[in-house]
Amino acid sequence: MKFKSSIFIVLAFGSIIASCKRTLDIPPMNVVQDKDLFSSSGGMSIYMARLYSQMPFEDFKYSPARQFYDDWLVAPGANEGSSISRDAGTAMTVEGYGRLQRAFWGTGSSASNAAFSLLRDANRLRETLPEYRANFSDAEYKHYIGEAYFARAMVFYELAKRYGGVPLVTSLLKYPDVPAAQLDMPRATEEETWNQVLADFDSAAANLSETSLKRGYANKYVAYGFKSEAMLFAGSVAKYNKITGFGQKTGVRVIGFDPSKAAAASVKYFQEAYKAARAIMKSNKYSLYKKKWSATDKEGQYQNMVDMFSDITSSENIYIKEYKYPDLAHGYDSYNIPRQLMGGNGYSAENCPTLDFVEMFDGFPKNPDGTIQVFDAKGKYLMYDKITDLFAKAEPRLRAYVILPGEAFKGEVIEIRRGVYTGDASGGINPLRVVNSGAPDYTVSGPSNYNQVDAYTAKGAFAGKKSLFLSQNGTTHEVVTLPDGTSMNASGKSGPFTSDATAAITGFTIRKWLNPNMPQSLVLEARSEQPFVLMRYGEVLLNAAEAASELLLAGQTDPTGGGDNLLQIAYTSIRDIRERAGADPLAGMSDLAGASGLQLIRKERRKELAFENKILWDIRRWRTQHSDVLNGFTQSDGAYYKGLYPFYSTTTGKYFFDAGLEEGRRRFRMTEQEYYFAIPTDEVSKSPKIDQQPGR
Repeated sequence: MKFKSSIFIVLAFGSIIASCKRTLDIPPMNVVQDKDLFSSSGGMSIYMARLYSQMPFEDFKYSPARQFYDDWLVAPGANEGSSISRDAGTAMTVEGYGRLQRAFWGTGSSASNAAFSLLRDANRLRETLPEYRANFSDAEYKHYIGEAYFARAMVFYELAKRYGGVPLVTSLLKYPDVPAAQLDMPRATEEETWNQVLADFDSAAANLSETSLKRGYANKYVAYGFKSEAMLFAGSVAKYNKITGFGQKTGVRVIGFDPSKAAAASVKYFQEAYKAARAIMKSNKYSLYKKKWSATDKEGQYQNMVDMFSDITSSENIYIKEYKYPDLAHGYDSYNIPRQLMGGNGYSAENCPTLDFVEMFDGFPKNPDGTIQVFDAKGKYLMYDKITDLFAKAEPRLRAYVILPGEAFKGEVIEIRRGVYTGDASGGINPLRVVNSGAPDYTVSGPSNYNQVDAYTAKGAFAGKKSLFLSQNGTTHEVVTLPDGTSMNASGKSGPFTSDATAAITGFTIRKWLNPNMPQSLVLEARSEQPFVLMRYGEVLLNAAEAASELLLAGQTDPTGGGDNLLQIAYTSIRDIRERAGADPLAGMSDLAGASGLQLIRKERRKELAFENKILWDIRRWRTQHSDVLNGFTQSDGAYYKGLYPFYSTTTGKYFFDAGLEEGRRRFRMTEQEYYFAIPTDEVSKSPKIDQQPGR
């Protein structure tokens, strides 16, 4: 999708056309008028450019921590648990991070992509185009009407998942033709809002062409894809949400569902999610990307998963956002490149995957509880000849998403090493996180930084013999002389470091979305051009599987009437995704049965869709974000994520890894109340009808 800024300027005058006509009774000559916009496909291209420039697509321009579309230090995955971001703060919702966000609800000049501005443009298209129907073929006319419904559905969807019930502005509000009092619309119930989302996606799918009229436009299957996603959200909220309340001004149930209707609503929405996903699957227009995939070639599976996010011809792509310098580019590479490849802007490693995320994948040693195994049966570190040996057999999907210690990127080995250990290793190496010769302490109260432990401070069992060497930052290193006379910096070129967070603060850096072919001289802000995949067939399969599982748990059968075996559909979908990823095969269809099957599907979503701005909304709609226990805490308490820190032993010439809470001790908080964002206070204070969230 490539839009010219000059088009936006011209269209900005379009919104004042009607009032100018009423005031002067003659059309001004310096603005684009309806008869020009709706006269041909050329005029419609201008209108559509304005429409799509405002769409709330969560892509490279979207900051999940700030809940805003501003392209600043963007780190997809931050705040969902997949990664930790240096600058994204520890807020899990729009309520935190210093309230730097500008709400999507907003209508002021500071609220870019404001929801109600886009709603007005969508409603204007839907209501005005019929006057000019003769200018278009039946197929064109129908498609443009579908575009209006699609834009409106997207706005209501993005509002509903943040706020619950919202004002359902489904017609063009024409002031002063309509009294001002009628323009102040109250919030609808949350159920009414989700029903409107459903109705608009259905109208969009019914009108849109099967193939986009123009590159970057929607089509029938784009609408089905987002419908399946939205209806999963609606069904989950109806089933799992425990918060409900009425507005003080109107008495309307603005958040939550009527308890007597919630179960039925949940089933309805899951049915709609399933039907939409199956419509795409049955079309045979899309398939999982497997250009370089081979059942016997793990390296091919890895490269296949890398390529799928940059190949705009991928059979998996249902809808992508394209970028092109200089008109429309982004800064993902600049922000997220490993530190040793830092570009001219001085940013790097903004998005560092957590060990908690990495532990979801297959192919490396694990303890019985599923955590990574770093100690042997005697409590000594497992030793590896090469730093890459620990993950040598890891599932290819993990390697495609995360730069693991010692992996190559852009033809260079990415050095991720926390320190160098010079102590005696003849009987094995004991855990490092020991202070004053006490027992190893990997809890919150234990040493948060390796420069506190006895091996570094030369205390306790290491009194008088410093055995651990670290680096302060990328330029200030403790240097160790190795047995062969060569020297080694204590930390790797990409960290982690003691006091510099512009490196692999968790022991990992992001791989997904990075462009391996981008020249180093161009690793700058607003120079990246890779596309963002907003909707792909892999997500559709996951949507179908989850909806099928939820319907089975509710005692339902195939809602399409086509005789689907819901368990078979769920199993086949997950099996195919795992096979493409190089994950361990499922034992059989029974793996997907019951509540445990639903949990497996959720885990697969968290792996497959990580760093795509999907998972944060998943854990919010499941209503598990505040309550799931993470390393001994819930996010209601304030929870911590883990890192994995590599060390080199000079006496053995081998590597070992220490796993534990991330050194920065960034604490993530999330309360149940925050599943619903607060309505902007200025919107509430100036309106006699707009209700604030109950209890706020």
